[in-house]
Amino acid sequence: MEPILKINNLKVCFDTDGGLAKAVDGIDLEITKGATLGLVGESGCGKSVTCLSILRLIPSPPGRITGGEILYRGMNLLALPDRDMQRIRGNDIGMIFQEPMTSLNPVFTIGDQIKEVIMLHQQKTSSEAEELTIRILDKVGIPSPEVRIRAYPHQMSGGMKQRVMIAMALSCNPEILIADEPTTALDVTIQAQILELMQSLQDESGMSILLVTHDLGVVAGMASHVAIMYASRIVESGSVGDIFSNPRHPYTLGLFSSIPVTGKRGGDLYVIPGSVPDPLSFPEGCKFRPRCLFAAEQCTAEEPPLREIEEGHKAACHFSKTIDKYVWKEKTKTASFLISDEQHG
Repeated sequence: MEPILKINNLKVCFDTDGGLAKAVDGIDLEITKGATLGLVGESGCGKSVTCLSILRLIPSPPGRITGGEILYRGMNLLALPDRDMQRIRGNDIGMIFQEPMTSLNPVFTIGDQIKEVIMLHQQKTSSEAEELTIRILDKVGIPSPEVRIRAYPHQMSGGMKQRVMIAMALSCNPEILIADEPTTALDVTIQAQILELMQSLQDESGMSILLVTHDLGVVAGMASHVAIMYASRIVESGSVGDIFSNPRHPYTLGLFSSIPVTGKRGGDLYVIPGSVPDPLSFPEGCKFRPRCLFAAEQCTAEEPPLREIEEGHKAACHFSKTIDKYVWKEKTKTASFLISDEQHG
């Protein structure tokens, strides 16, 4: 199936006092119609920058897109005039921003903020926009929407604010929804409600979703495909089935090994050593090399490309054809990066 959104060799950098920081360095992504792509990785790896780049919301200065293309229905969004991009942003491609507590304007009612989007893109009158706003608030589970439409953000809970953000993103029936960690700072019960809401709205409208998250469990429940991002690059991608059953990059294997098993006590948890490298001074060769149990001389000399190891499954590791979860398990038995789950909990 032809992708509705395709990112080719995207590069984004930021000018800083310390030099040029490469936040995204040549990534490729595809999203097909009606599908959900999970984008997973540690904080600082470039996930949010990728999302903002799609809508051309990178603050400039200091940020700038220095290469690549973002194709939406064959149109390169990076080459469109600002006026044309404004028509697409919020109308064809909606976004739920990472932090609902700060993404809503505190001096306007939630109704006015949603109405503004509808009136801008759908040329509705104020009364027509208000009617649509009440309808969408009801759809996302806001109680008494005809009353809540007059509420200010500070009068709503975190879960309600997140529902408002979803309502705003869906107010113009976009074909693509970018959800940048949509359950951040919400308790577990509210997280489940928000994810269930997104799933039901997708089933109803057939929209595509780019879901950014740290939670592999969320990816397993919602996504059909997943891309693992590390230090500005995609290091593994494929179907959820392939990635979860047969991860082939050491970073992906480390992420899975770091997940506690429910009900299991007395075992060990793997802890990926170190942290995501500074984008001002990435290590030579493979960016994961300083944290990798399999690092060899070749990893210092050359950064591995993202290449197909089996149909639809790609990994950026020199040893991806010989590393699997069984080899990984044996390797971690002798690693010093293990803590007991009693220590972890």
